[in-house]
Amino acid sequence: MSALPIVVIGHAALDRVYRIAEFPARPTKVRALEHIEDGGGMAANAAAAIARLGVPVELWSRTGDDQAGARIRALLATGAVDVSYLRAHPGSRSSTSAIIVDSHGERLVVSERDHAMPMDPGWLPLERLGRTAVVLSDVSWIEGTVAAFDRARSLGVPTMADADQGSEHVIERLIHLVDYAIFSAAALDLYLPNLSWPERFDHVLARGVRHVGVTRGPEGYLWRARDGEIRTQPAFVADVVDTTGAGDAFHGAFAWALRAQCDDATCALIASAAAALKCRKLGARAGLPTALELDGYLLDRTGHGLCRALAKGGA
Repeated sequence: MSALPIVVIGHAALDRVYRIAEFPARPTKVRALEHIEDGGGMAANAAAAIARLGVPVELWSRTGDDQAGARIRALLATGAVDVSYLRAHPGSRSSTSAIIVDSHGERLVVSERDHAMPMDPGWLPLERLGRTAVVLSDVSWIEGTVAAFDRARSLGVPTMADADQGSEHVIERLIHLVDYAIFSAAALDLYLPNLSWPERFDHVLARGVRHVGVTRGPEGYLWRARDGEIRTQPAFVADVVDTTGAGDAFHGAFAWALRAQCDDATCALIASAAAALKCRKLGARAGLPTALELDGYLLDRTGHGLCRALAKGGA
């Protein structure tokens, strides 16, 4: 396999995660059973998932030039993510989140972003995309994503969009530049309301997308490739401690398998297993699997380990 990196573009944050027994019926004081400070942000978590799987990954993102931003950078660097292109903007405030998780792994997320963060992508090292395997974006920074996807498309580098709730108002600005469009169920509902799954997939594929899919939590991953039928990758049953970042792990692992030239079905299988494993621990990153852990998990659940899956995908 080549040493080409994956580039991930988008949101980086600092999460403070609190585990409680159950959500109260009305506002009151609740004692936390456990608390951690962890890295957050969809793009940053996906980059961390890729790094944990053992391939080079660069995060192109923005923080404020503040204490939270320094902590965001340190956590990513400790996790082997290349933060050379994580820019700290003076006078801006880094994103932070408070996440409350109950005993079932369900969560309440309260996030804060500095809407005055500079949006200009002119500083991005677009020339590096000629030596990149895959470009993944959470589309939170639309200006940076369009610039990078446009260059990647001209170079024949696959582009992948993670469209979550809140992105439906910007997805039209870049859908024509996307090869792999993966939506959350809520985002696809808002983007294309009042349509059936086949009609939604037809609409997205007609824009030039090669693969469109929707993550549906315990209901699994529903997807369709160009000139193919709608297919489902069932979710793996997991011992859930915290679902925070499960979707980010899915997207990171999907990009990792795509880099290895796996077929779409194999990418979906690997991504679903990585998402399940992430849910084992509190926070978005503590449960992210290594390639060895993912191999053992797939071998136990399917009878075929990761090496067999990657070989099937042509890596």
